Amino acid sequence: MNATTITKEIALRIGLAARELPDTDPARLIRVLDDVVGLPPSVKKLSGLTVKDLKAAADGEFADIDAAALKSALACLKGEQGISAEPLPEVQSYSDGDMPNSIRVACASNKGDMLDGHFGSCKRFLIYQVSSAENRLVEIREIDDSEADGDKNGYRAGLIKDCQILFVASIGGPAAAKVVRTGAHPIKKPQAVSATTEIEALQAVIGKDAPPWLAKVVGQSPEERIRFAQDEDSLAEEAR
Repeated sequence: MNATTITKEIALRIGLAARELPDTDPARLIRVLDDVVGLPPSVKKLSGLTVKDLKAAADGEFADIDAAALKSALACLKGEQGISAEPLPEVQSYSDGDMPNSIRVACASNKGDMLDGHFGSCKRFLIYQVSSAENRLVEIREIDDSEADGDKNGYRAGLIKDCQILFVASIGGPAAAKVVRTGAHPIKKPQAVSATTEIEALQAVIGKDAPPWLAKVVGQSPEERIRFAQDEDSLAEEAR
């Protein structure tokens, strides 16, 4: 083995780990590993890695990535976490008009029904139709970055262009701008939770008491949104 030969097992670990990190491909991760453990990475070298090591390596290349994502990547690098065998949630039938006054919501996901994906690296979008009365998982959109044609963020944003809200573990500024241009409202949820839990929480605030940003999404008139905002201000004054 020469200095740059990586075994198939380690290459698989690196590929899985890269998918846990936002805006990271295997080549970027290998550059960081080169700095922290040297090439080629081996099982022994990777076994001693820590999150702190990854954050500090390569002049802080991963310093801004949240600890949860780095822990997941580290588990993959150490062989503690392989390809998820968790079953995907069941999609429910839906036709236009089935759910009056509903909105469409995308959840960035890597495992099962979890809302645990970073925009630039998640494996799929779970697509929900949500109203104040019910919610349904209507589609699962798998992501294939080989179809991105040089613009990964634009490709991913295009996959959710019919959605009004995007729940995501993290998203960078340029990517968020592309999502917003499609008409979606990105919301960061850094702690991994069940997508169903987040969808049910959203469902509970849809309706006449929706906060202004959500009222805009679900189509209340500007006058209704202004009135709601004024009511909120009045209540805040009374509470002082």
